[in-house]
Amino acid sequence: MEEAAALNGSAGPGASPSPPAAATASARPPATPEGMALAYGSLVLMALLPIFFGALRSVSCAKSKNSSEMPETITSRDAARFPIVASCTLLGLYLFFKIFSQEYINLLLSMYFFVLGILALSHTISPMMNRFFPANFPNKQYQLLFTQGSGESKEEIVNYEFDTKDLVCLALSSVVGVWYLLRKHWIANNLFGLAFSLNGVELLHLNNVSTGCILLGGLFIYDVFWVFGTNVMVTVAKSFEAPIKLVFPQDLLEKGLEADNFAMLGLGDIVIPGIFIALLLRFDISLKKNTHTYFYTSFVAYIFGLGLTIFIMHIFKHAQPALLYLVPACIGFPLLVALAKGEVTEMFSYESSAEILPHTPRLTHFPTVSGSPASLADSMQQKLSCPRRRRQQSPSAM
Repeated sequence: MEEAAALNGSAGPGASPSPPAAATASARPPATPEGMALAYGSLVLMALLPIFFGALRSVSCAKSKNSSEMPETITSRDAARFPIVASCTLLGLYLFFKIFSQEYINLLLSMYFFVLGILALSHTISPMMNRFFPANFPNKQYQLLFTQGSGESKEEIVNYEFDTKDLVCLALSSVVGVWYLLRKHWIANNLFGLAFSLNGVELLHLNNVSTGCILLGGLFIYDVFWVFGTNVMVTVAKSFEAPIKLVFPQDLLEKGLEADNFAMLGLGDIVIPGIFIALLLRFDISLKKNTHTYFYTSFVAYIFGLGLTIFIMHIFKHAQPALLYLVPACIGFPLLVALAKGEVTEMFSYESSAEILPHTPRLTHFPTVSGSPASLADSMQQKLSCPRRRRQQSPSAM
């Protein structure tokens, strides 16, 4: 995962105080305490939004009887392999940036995330936008169908069903996409980043708590190694121009919307703990006690872990792997509550895929960009591009 909070400088939060960054930092006035408080407070708030609403939407997604709306389930085997695949991908990106021109790589990535961001943002805002359409809105159904071959060997390549409301959401999202592509503005970046995060928490489901512990534990080691053991993570984070992180300017009060001294939070530090928190919400619901004890406990634990990350970073003046603090908090706090309530057995025997998701497909592929929820992009892209019927509005959606 990308480092969580950042030092002053061109690379923003999470940047290592390397000589180039230090030189840039000296050329600009340091961030004021008020500016830093506003930036980090905003990052924490933005991180909480996709986790909270993504978890709520994951419950509706899990209960959906529409096969095209089914989430991807991460099993223990997937969780164990993920840090290895993520490490290989991260190292591959590092070598690409060292060998090839950074300008051309980022151009290709910009086009890729332009398309992916539009799809993710459209999927995010669709339930909310449906409330604004009048009852007499002329809503027509459409189908995009591509096939290969003929006769009995005919095979569907793309079969996508949508309607006029979907087209309106897609058009609005395209405006943001063009804005991001042309200006790379931090607000457009954040809109895409929030959409990626929310979709990740909603559509990626852990099948049980043990799998969540394996995934978080593996990425805990991954994060610590690549941040403290090498400069690979920081180099890729500073070179990678894509909406794989949330950013907020520390000099917003001085320069307004054109501010450029950013603090940042990698999307992986939102989605990875977020899918575990969403699992605990579904576990709460399975207990049928009309309480969300484990969800709120893990949610508070996330706030504590993220706050501790920012605090430690400023104490040591060095980029910090957020999962170093988030993983123990998000696992430890709910586990202590389960011990106190005598529900440890129920927690670890709970099977999300068996109880709520009887026909959930298994995650059999891994994303191409590691270290952030953008790294979960391929999973979301396939999910958003798969054939589907008109999605029903969820009362718990944003």
